[in-house]
Amino acid sequence: MTPKALTETLRAMEHDGLVVRDDRGGNPPHVEYALTPLGRSLLGPLGALRAWAETHVPEIERARAAAGAPGL
Repeated sequence: MTPKALTETLRAMEHDGLVVRDDRGGNPPHVEYALTPLGRSLLGPLGALRAWAETHVPEIERARAAAGAPGL
């Protein structure tokens, strides 16, 4: 991910109320992000999605190989 893409993603997450930005100033500039309660509420569903993906990676890789698609 490029720095520009990361910045755009974090700004979008901030606008959606998922993270808060803390500008610590300094030279070079220092910024920290933290999850809001809304952002923390995503940890459970995202954890479940990750567990599903990890369980099913072999099946996905087999399907991609059968289709001639690039691997993970």
